Amino acid sequence: MNVTDGYGSSVLGYPRIGPHRELKRALEAYWHGTLPKAELLAVGRDIQDRQFSELAATGLTQVPGNTFSFYDHVLDNALLFGAVPRRFEPYRAELDELDFYFLMARGRPDVPPLELVRFFGTNYHYRQPELDADTEFSLHPEALLAEWDRAFEQNIEQRPVLLGPVSLLLLSKAGQVPGATEFDTLSLLDKLLPVYEQLFEILAKRGATCVQLDEPAFTSERTPAELAAFERAYQQLSTAPLRPRILVTGQYGDFGPALRILAASNVEAIGLDLASHRISPDDLAEVPGIRRKRLYAGVINGRNVWRADRHVTLEYLNGLAKVCPDLVVSTGTTLLHVPYDVLTEYDIEGNVADRLAFAKQKVGEVVSLAKALTEGPSDRWRKRPTEVHFKQKHAVRQRVYAVTPDMRTREPYEVRRKAQQEALNLPPVPATTLGSFPQTDRIRQARHELGQGRLSYDEYRKRIEAEIEATIRLQEDIGLDVLVHGEHERNDMIQYFAELLDGFATTHFGWVQVYGSRAVRPPILYGDVSRPAPMSVEWIGYAQSLTDKPVKAIVTGPVTMLARSFVRQDLPLHETADQVALAIRDEVVDLERAGISIIQVDEPAIREMLPLRDVGRHEFLRWAVGAFRLATSGVKPRTQIHTHISYSGRSEVVDALEELDADVTAIVATRSIEWVLRALKEDREGGHGLSHGVGPGVYESRSARIPDIDELDESLTAAAEAVSPDRLWANPDGGLKTRHYWQLEPSLRNLVAAARRVRRRVLAESED
Repeated sequence: MNVTDGYGSSVLGYPRIGPHRELKRALEAYWHGTLPKAELLAVGRDIQDRQFSELAATGLTQVPGNTFSFYDHVLDNALLFGAVPRRFEPYRAELDELDFYFLMARGRPDVPPLELVRFFGTNYHYRQPELDADTEFSLHPEALLAEWDRAFEQNIEQRPVLLGPVSLLLLSKAGQVPGATEFDTLSLLDKLLPVYEQLFEILAKRGATCVQLDEPAFTSERTPAELAAFERAYQQLSTAPLRPRILVTGQYGDFGPALRILAASNVEAIGLDLASHRISPDDLAEVPGIRRKRLYAGVINGRNVWRADRHVTLEYLNGLAKVCPDLVVSTGTTLLHVPYDVLTEYDIEGNVADRLAFAKQKVGEVVSLAKALTEGPSDRWRKRPTEVHFKQKHAVRQRVYAVTPDMRTREPYEVRRKAQQEALNLPPVPATTLGSFPQTDRIRQARHELGQGRLSYDEYRKRIEAEIEATIRLQEDIGLDVLVHGEHERNDMIQYFAELLDGFATTHFGWVQVYGSRAVRPPILYGDVSRPAPMSVEWIGYAQSLTDKPVKAIVTGPVTMLARSFVRQDLPLHETADQVALAIRDEVVDLERAGISIIQVDEPAIREMLPLRDVGRHEFLRWAVGAFRLATSGVKPRTQIHTHISYSGRSEVVDALEELDADVTAIVATRSIEWVLRALKEDREGGHGLSHGVGPGVYESRSARIPDIDELDESLTAAAEAVSPDRLWANPDGGLKTRHYWQLEPSLRNLVAAARRVRRRVLAESED
């Protein structure tokens, strides 16, 4: 599929869960033992084959391959090159290849899975490969080649997609090998590159003319040593004796210094995410060697759902083509991050739906732009479509403009802390969870029947209340100090609130993969945001009426509502964030009026949305912190505000988290619990850590593994040293929605037992 006549068209990847979530259903049936392995493999093969045949039929001049995964493509790439973590090796002999793969991805009660890590500010999570100094690489290309052969039989030549070698190493972590010292994963580069060359030779002999290597790690800030490793890698790979042409992509932002390195190498093609970071043709022309390269111009946004302005985009492409005559119109990133097809949505307001492009429509935009660039715009292009302006809400705009600094400020922490101790009377090291409990089949069915109109709201409310009461009684029996209502009325946290806020549209079939079989339907934030009525007060108020213990309300924060939605592009993010913050502020105040004394406003996205490069970070943190404080500063000192965040090693981020001024901060173990505890201790010793209450999640909530009491005691003891016992909370690192009760109950009982051990020691020490 050479680009010989005119300009080419391609995409960098495609959704892989199936248009109707076929993969999710097959995976979960297989994991539950109700689907044979052969049928699971058949579902995966069908998704792959339909994808490459349908993409070829659209008119794309190049079709990506090797983009399917049964769980996670980063883990797939590690295993393609034989990087099996040492701690899993003892289980290889007892499991077949697929079950061994799922062991690494999902773990089991006695074996923790690989770490789950967010992927470059997207909502996708990958399982982090583990490498050590003795890791040996070997090639295992059977699945890649099988798909290639099936496509080739249909006269479709794929462009195999691989994670680039340097990003593969940078996205991995040093495995914990007893007695071994930490090492730099990049030290393995010289071992890894020959295995890539081996694969290149196999593909070239198979007839492949191009291979795609994704290097997203280089759209982040990188050290001189990392850039030197990148340069060395592509000097070697581009001079391999037998290979296809190499396309190296820089997805998710500004490729930075990596662009000049590649332009100076023998790599034939470079892919730029011009939707996220637009480079002017004049600036591009100043990059030495760029005119000799094939440019994959990623002008179509792979991370948002709005149609491109085809006239503006075509004008931009014409300018790029003067600099890089060998040009392919493409997406800025893989389309993994958007739903399949907007035409399946029957319930989105017409003027909103007309402006949307999901994966299928984005492929059409790419093909159309390439044709227009080659042949000139067709007659239907000549009339520029009328611009659509969504109706603005004057009251919302005026309320944002009227925000004062006082509205983002609470009483000093020590004043609040004293008032909260008197009001709540909690013991040292209080034990709690972070919100969600498992969703039962009965509740899912009730929600479905309500949506279908087959169940009255009164009957639905009774079922939810029964589930809430069961959750409260279980938590009381377990011995938790602060309870939650379980979120049984919420299918997805973000979607739940979006459905109740004006300015958001929600989808029926707009599923996007988060990891493995987990998928969500991100809302579409298209207009001015307001709250017509209370959203959670009814349910949480009912839960609090059932118990004397405090029930913590859980609300999503404004920045996370933006991060987990497809956001409008006609208004600055900071202004949209303040609109959402004011709606949440109303909810928080109403919860307080209803007698709720602890309110958790989740903001994991404050860390996740941090710009990948230094430019813009300070400004982002300024308005993100301001939005959170606007949402949470309307309550009295005695009301305790919690938040749930991802920690960071960056001092600027730690300082920003401190500026949130939450009374208690619960932390997701984004890399490992040990790392978080060590960072908290170092931050405290350095004088710039978190000074309020802290709950460093002491076990991974997404894992099926049940931690024992001694392990939790050890983690809590280390946490007490890191943050001081009087500020310590005991909690898992996330919600428990994806767990089964047989996993949840013993884990929480062990957590409570460990917290009580630590509590007894704290009280004994205070009496001495």
